[in-house]
Amino acid sequence: MKIDTNTHLINNVPFYESDNCDKRPIGIEVDTIIIHCISLPEGKYANNNIIDLFQNKLDIGRDKSFKLIAGLKVSAHILIRRNGDIIQFVPLNLRAWHAGKSEYNNRTKFNDFSIGIELEGTVSSAFEEKQYLSLIKVISEIKTCYPKVTDNNIIGHSMISPERKNDPGKYFDWKRIKRED
Repeated sequence: MKIDTNTHLINNVPFYESDNCDKRPIGIEVDTIIIHCISLPEGKYANNNIIDLFQNKLDIGRDKSFKLIAGLKVSAHILIRRNGDIIQFVPLNLRAWHAGKSEYNNRTKFNDFSIGIELEGTVSSAFEEKQYLSLIKVISEIKTCYPKVTDNNIIGHSMISPERKNDPGKYFDWKRIKRED
């Protein structure tokens, strides 16, 4: 797995372009990874609803819960499905709209300097071994291309938006992706 430094896409990973992104502010360096989780509807897997959401194509008539997110414009850089498949939506050099209002360690606006990785799942269930294996590979490659990303800067959405978010949840095994210091 390698990131193409011209396109900022991960080689040999499907790319489903999302319009829910823009340029990062000038002078900003990527130094953080935000781990999220998502499933649409919650707890339902192996469908294309997340792809449709990130591409602004979600049919809100498909499930009554979708009415709550009608018109939402969000994306992540990367999605890792339950089976470990990786999908990219936004080139890594662009700002994906994944963090929302955020603050942590005297920093705000985490979309500006972070890469958002969604794991297909819920905050109330464990993640799959194949997801962790893919996540470890993705993180390793991101660290190669963005050397300011350290284990201390790999954090959960719940850490930057604790009033609004609780993902990736208590079942996410942080020890799987971070070295003990």
